[in-house]
Amino acid sequence: MASVRVELGSRSYDILIGSGLLRAPESFAGCARARASALVVSNTTVAPLYLETLSQALRGQFARVLHCVLPDGESYKDWRTLNQVFDTLLQERCDRRSVLFALGGGVVGDMTGFAAACYMRGVDFVQVPTTLLAQVDSSVGGKTGINHPAGKNMIGAFHQPRLVVADVDVLRTLPARELSAGLAEVIKHGAIADAGFFGWLEHNMPALRALDPQAVAHAVRRCCEIKADVVARDETESGARAMLNFGHTFGHAVEAAMGYGNWLHGEAVGAGMVVAAELSLAQGLIDADAARRLRALVQAAGLPLRVPQLPVARYLELMRVDKKAEAGEVRYVLLAGLGAALLRSLPDAAAAAALQAHGALAHAG
Repeated sequence: MASVRVELGSRSYDILIGSGLLRAPESFAGCARARASALVVSNTTVAPLYLETLSQALRGQFARVLHCVLPDGESYKDWRTLNQVFDTLLQERCDRRSVLFALGGGVVGDMTGFAAACYMRGVDFVQVPTTLLAQVDSSVGGKTGINHPAGKNMIGAFHQPRLVVADVDVLRTLPARELSAGLAEVIKHGAIADAGFFGWLEHNMPALRALDPQAVAHAVRRCCEIKADVVARDETESGARAMLNFGHTFGHAVEAAMGYGNWLHGEAVGAGMVVAAELSLAQGLIDADAARRLRALVQAAGLPLRVPQLPVARYLELMRVDKKAEAGEVRYVLLAGLGAALLRSLPDAAAAAALQAHGALAHAG
């Protein structure tokens, strides 16, 4: 087992990474409360696979282990579904000592964390991510929330978990499409922060797609180290943390435009990174070889290379809702070379040209 520390003073916590952690009670010893309730929040896909395993690990550490199983999918990341968690907490008379456990991917983690942030003005929660995307990205850093039809993750709160338990064994049941979606976030970490890791990914992508245990554990740990360092320096995304959104400005626009769930988050981010690399190239920040390598790695991960064909006006409208936008001006995370990133405001014409060069537009809007 490996451990990565997220240093946030009194709210610091550990990320545990390894095999067999889900069924080991000692994995959760740091959050045990003998006279309190544990509420495991999962979804209809993950619950049949792992709900009882986690519940068994928690029994004996909590007075009660309760369950709340949500429908699966990004389209359910909304107020109606979130209220199912609150309904369970209130019906079971859970108090401030209760601990919520998010057993699932990014949607379950974001919603459970948001419920924990709101219930009785804040209770503890633990992330137990079951997708690669959640293990390397969304379970770490305390971003919680739900979607709005006008924008992804626009309603939420920063609420750090007490603990993250990433059992790489659970990835064996992950569909190939979901695995590729997670690899988008892995690529992102190398592209913005570690050129050496990016090179390692170029050589080890086949092993990652084959779920080689050593390769997967290394990738998860390195991504968590990168993200933990960024979060420790900028918890609420006022500066450096925005770099973690490389590919997300275009990607979130794709998700909103196509309907949440039709494109997986990682698929949209993968194609979004390709557009962002084209924009970086057009701005003279990277050379053509860096853009080619990024594009090749996205393709090797089994991800789409092109965003959908939409009018430029629609992309710009959706990107102005992005959390990085200020006073209606879109700010883009661009590459300043492989392993480095920067945030830059650009005129609409620059984004339009990048999209057109990318071959993504059906017409000029």
